Amino acid sequence: MMSATASLAATLPLAAQDLDQDKVTPGVLGFIVFAVIGGAVWLLMKSMNKHMKRVDFEEAPETSGEAGKTAA
Repeated sequence: MMSATASLAATLPLAAQDLDQDKVTPGVLGFIVFAVIGGAVWLLMKSMNKHMKRVDFEEAPETSGEAGKTAA
């Protein structure tokens, strides 16, 4: 015995038969995935900029004792 979903799927014509078999389109799902990835990249870049502003790039001056050890 077939379920209601299976019998309904068997009676409806497939939309893929009406489309050109040589043409491939991403559709709405492809756009949604692309938009989510773009939003994630934007949020990561925003977070990275916030963290980079907190970094202090000034190096501490070397003391004379450490300078002699690294030169040897």
